[in-house]
Amino acid sequence: MNIEGENPLKNLEEWDDFVEERYRPDRKTEDFRDYDKAPQSVKEFYRLNHERQTVEFVKKRRQTYLPHTREKTGMWEVLLRLNELVDDSDPDTSLPQLVHALQTAERIRSDDHPDWMVLVGLIHDAGKMLWFWGEPQWAVVGDTFVVGCAWSDKIIYPKYFKKNPDSQVPKYQSRLGIYEEGCGLDNVLLSWGHDEYIYRVVKDSKLPTEALYMLRYHSFYPWHREGGYRQFMNGQDREMLPWVQEFNKYDLYSKSDDIPDVQSLQPYYKGLFGKYLPSELNW
Repeated sequence: MNIEGENPLKNLEEWDDFVEERYRPDRKTEDFRDYDKAPQSVKEFYRLNHERQTVEFVKKRRQTYLPHTREKTGMWEVLLRLNELVDDSDPDTSLPQLVHALQTAERIRSDDHPDWMVLVGLIHDAGKMLWFWGEPQWAVVGDTFVVGCAWSDKIIYPKYFKKNPDSQVPKYQSRLGIYEEGCGLDNVLLSWGHDEYIYRVVKDSKLPTEALYMLRYHSFYPWHREGGYRQFMNGQDREMLPWVQEFNKYDLYSKSDDIPDVQSLQPYYKGLFGKYLPSELNW
């Protein structure tokens, strides 16, 4: 898939300067997700994302990928492949995805959380495998949001929705849109990306419900961080929200320039794979 403008990371000098600023040892929580100071490449990413993530697009991608007939591969092999990917949407790190995954998991592990949560830290971005099958980054990474109803003003860069075709569909521009009050997040369509994909890959594994919520909604910042889309929540969503918020602290604030030792950590994490996941997964 070769779509003009799909890779907004064009100015390497601009990006390198930004990363140097981000990787300070004295970084504070308010230094993260500061999109006012994000490079133009990140803003361009979200312009493409907001203009092209429509109800029709999401439904087509679900039809294409959710049968999981692409390949059958173990999780560790997928994570090693992701070492080639740098997330264009993230203003806080330019390190490969495997490094970020290990940073997240090791921080969770150091705080003595359950081992299934440590595993979630490692695999939460594995759905970015979509990129290797030709999907542009705007259809793989970045914050997610509900399609089929009015866009929340809690979404970053909301101005870019003006050119989204769904803006011309009155049915999609009301508070509830095509959904019902309290229908549950499981019954709404989120913008397509790696969260939904990895959730679907492992949903029938031995991971608990809390883990599946973390995987499915960790990029749903307008909901778990900004308080949007509460009209769709049901009882289970309210119960699981604190778990997603707890996980988010590690996903976001573990980003640094410290590189974990992959070889020494591999036996521990392969042990977790054996405990919770099948040896091969359908992607």
